[in-house]
Amino acid sequence: MAPLGLKAIVGEKIMNDVIKKAREKGKWKVLVVDKLSMRMVSSCCKMTDIMSEGITIVEDITKRREPLPSMEAIYLITPSDESVEGLIDDFRDPQNQRYRAAHVFFTDTIPDMLFGLLTKSRASKAMKALTEIHIAFLPYESQVFSLDKVDAFQDFYSPFKADVKNNMLERCAEQIATLCFTLKEYPGVRYRGEYKDCAVLAQMIQEKLDGYKADDPTMGEGPDKSRTQLLILDRGFDCVTPVLHELTLQAMAYDLLGVENDVYSFETSGMGEVRTKEVVLDEDDDLWLSLRHKHIAEVSTAVTRSLKDFSASKKMNTGEKTTMKELAQMLKKMPQYQKELSKYSTHLHLAEDCMNRYQGTVDKLCRVEQDLAMGMDAEGEKIKDPMRLIVPILLDANVNVSDKIRIILLYIFLKNGVTEENLCKLLQHANIPPEDSDIISNMAHLGIPVISEVSCPEPAKKPDRKERISEQTYQLSRWTPLVKDLIEDSIEDKLDPKLYPYISQRQVSAKASAPSSSARYGNWHKNRGPTEIKTGPRIIVFIIGGMTYSEMRCVYEVTQANGKWEALIGSTHILTPPKYLKELQHPDFLDPNALPEGTEEPPAE
Repeated sequence: MAPLGLKAIVGEKIMNDVIKKAREKGKWKVLVVDKLSMRMVSSCCKMTDIMSEGITIVEDITKRREPLPSMEAIYLITPSDESVEGLIDDFRDPQNQRYRAAHVFFTDTIPDMLFGLLTKSRASKAMKALTEIHIAFLPYESQVFSLDKVDAFQDFYSPFKADVKNNMLERCAEQIATLCFTLKEYPGVRYRGEYKDCAVLAQMIQEKLDGYKADDPTMGEGPDKSRTQLLILDRGFDCVTPVLHELTLQAMAYDLLGVENDVYSFETSGMGEVRTKEVVLDEDDDLWLSLRHKHIAEVSTAVTRSLKDFSASKKMNTGEKTTMKELAQMLKKMPQYQKELSKYSTHLHLAEDCMNRYQGTVDKLCRVEQDLAMGMDAEGEKIKDPMRLIVPILLDANVNVSDKIRIILLYIFLKNGVTEENLCKLLQHANIPPEDSDIISNMAHLGIPVISEVSCPEPAKKPDRKERISEQTYQLSRWTPLVKDLIEDSIEDKLDPKLYPYISQRQVSAKASAPSSSARYGNWHKNRGPTEIKTGPRIIVFIIGGMTYSEMRCVYEVTQANGKWEALIGSTHILTPPKYLKELQHPDFLDPNALPEGTEEPPAE
């Protein structure tokens, strides 16, 4: 399948501005990358395409490499100390240079200090080209990007990492600016006013964008482009979504099955032996594309239906409900369709795996979680005594510690903080080991009330949530991530500018945007090819400190419901509930100067 959206745009840019640009007929080259650029290339380009443009091998600049002095190298690297050092090192000894020459492409602007080092070094003599391509983000899906910064959560929220925080934000701003530049957008920048550092990042981004705009005045020009917005949030804006059990396939699989690096591994029993099979879940798989945002209750039927259509088109017949055994039989009869059929078996397996984890424990948890998150039960009655809901789960020995912590957190969010004494009782009842209780107390660093002085704190001024009763929802999936409300409100121009102020707002004249749905241009989106770029406005959301799979789902839902706008979401990195809890427990949150027994709470901000 051809790549979509962000991946297509970045893939095209890497091929055209880097690989093809340095190509010389009849000469093979080496491609040297570092961690971020390697992930960019593998996410957006096919190895066969790169090979067909004269690249014979891809190497990692940080590892030991075989010298190939007869070949030229293309360097696609981030302008970091380590990568520039690696480049200089390759040409340090003129008697045995690692490559014959270097074509250097930096992902974004190289700092003056490193540029100085580079020009003084021997490598500068070997360089045939030096270009900045301004792509420093990782397209994760067609509408999702990541900055690939796994330490961002602690660096941003830990009071003991204040010294690195500014540099981290500065680097994020550079990376986000390259995203806007790549999309040719010059958005109005808004931020969540409640958390001070959102404004700091927003201001930095604005400065970088202005720099790009000065270099290329056409950036962000075009009909309706003046309405494009970039909204900066931090993880504390919605503390509920990252701890809930989600029941849509992608979010559920990544939470319950521990899918790492998008690889789902499972055991298949064929020919009497058990083999472990590994499958990558990505957008090249059209079946995954159609299933990933479906509710688990619909997935198996959807796979079976899609398999039936496939079989019918190939004149095979399948029963009403296809089992793994029948699939294995079909495979034996139809070896030529092995690729397609194994795809169906993978997704049946994935759905079955999720259902097995779900039945027994997760279903009980979901009911309680949804009630706590919504503050009302499935019938719409307000929850008067949340304690009654959670006690059976806290006392249940079959529920593991992290699930209990997730329930306790939801209870605290609903109550807007609990007294120290009540928290201790909850932790005792639930048998939470002391080292795990940090997860709960560290929540305070996100600006969320955890401990309150009074036993019945004033309920927090929670944002008014949209009524979504009319939308078809499952009882155990009533919660909608807050980001969906924010995106829809931004599009409809209803987002409160007091809570989400602009750094600078682009002037939109009401007259200019009115005729865009005229009869002549009204149906432009009906018969669009997959690689054509949307010309309407975009809403880009960036969350400092991690985004969840359910939040990613929201941008696709909004884009589908809204013909003209395209929504994108990005973050420093991607979170699953287990990873989120792990980050809240990170040693960086411990006071480096405290006594080892230091049990005192750090003061909440």
